[in-house]
Amino acid sequence: MESQPMNGGEGPNSYAQNSSYQRVGVSAATAFLQAGIAKEFEIGQYPCARNSIVIADLGCSVGPNTFLVVQAIIDALRLKYMSSISLFSSDMPEFLVFFNDQVANDFNTLFRSLPSEDRYFAAGMPGSFYHCLFPKASLHFVHSSYANQWLSQVPKEVRDENSLAWNKGRIFYTGAPTEVWTAYAAQYAKDLESFLQAQAQEVVVGGLMALLFPCCQNGNSSNESPIAKVFNLLGSTLMDMAKTGDIEEGKVDSFNLPIYIPSITEFKTLVGSNGYFSVVQMEKVPPISMPANDGIARAMSMSIRAAMEGIISDHFGCQVVDDLFERYQNKIVSHLQNPPGVGAELFVLLKRKPLSIN
Repeated sequence: MESQPMNGGEGPNSYAQNSSYQRVGVSAATAFLQAGIAKEFEIGQYPCARNSIVIADLGCSVGPNTFLVVQAIIDALRLKYMSSISLFSSDMPEFLVFFNDQVANDFNTLFRSLPSEDRYFAAGMPGSFYHCLFPKASLHFVHSSYANQWLSQVPKEVRDENSLAWNKGRIFYTGAPTEVWTAYAAQYAKDLESFLQAQAQEVVVGGLMALLFPCCQNGNSSNESPIAKVFNLLGSTLMDMAKTGDIEEGKVDSFNLPIYIPSITEFKTLVGSNGYFSVVQMEKVPPISMPANDGIARAMSMSIRAAMEGIISDHFGCQVVDDLFERYQNKIVSHLQNPPGVGAELFVLLKRKPLSIN
């Protein structure tokens, strides 16, 4: 089972209309992003950047959040160049932005909604960011938010009925036997290594990569994270439907989310093991609490639907989706006194080390 793109289009169930939680997180991290650029982006280190700067947003989906981030990056880079322009050049460089997501992503909606006042060249780059997508040493700045928690696939052990990691009755690893968590952690480590290895080839020496993703506190504490509660409630809703005969229980047993929430120490250790990037900035994004009410419950349900309808429809069939998310919304209201908003996120700025790749 692999991840699917977010819901396309601009309709009521689309990601474009139901990504306010991600937007809050992105907005909260903007100050960290721009401060990091002001401090760490080295104009004189890569001469080609005096004429043009190449930026990539990995896992961009369909907007509008990607446009907010890209504009924040370009604004910060312009300020950086304006403060140094007399030293290196009389001209402001041009900006080329690559918007990346899976091949099936709705790039038509993405580019139809591209801001008309944009002052940069834009292009699409479909494909998985767990593999190389760009020429070597071609990117000066890479950004990715709310994307690296998506695994390339569900761990094979979790899908094997004969394995100790068979995740019967659950769709996520929280609350599951240790073997399930271990399988997820191993898949995340493998995927993050692939991601960093690809970026190490594509990012220029001294180039920057900004990541924003959900995290949990150090140690295996993801059971208590807000996002774990959200996923566990979705799993229990599916089990309710199995008990009423609306879906097959075996379908629930074989369904698992290709998502992993790392701890801060876990992430730092894996970056250190890769060796091609140094962590130059790491900030926790302040959590945002939201009151428990039907409006927030509906927004949460719609947000999860926009992100996961693709993989749910592939596994259970599209005919169950409306009923599932109506039940899910009701369960959020009845089970969560304080529904989690955007919180427990980590902003990380990485810099490409001067190391060669064979």
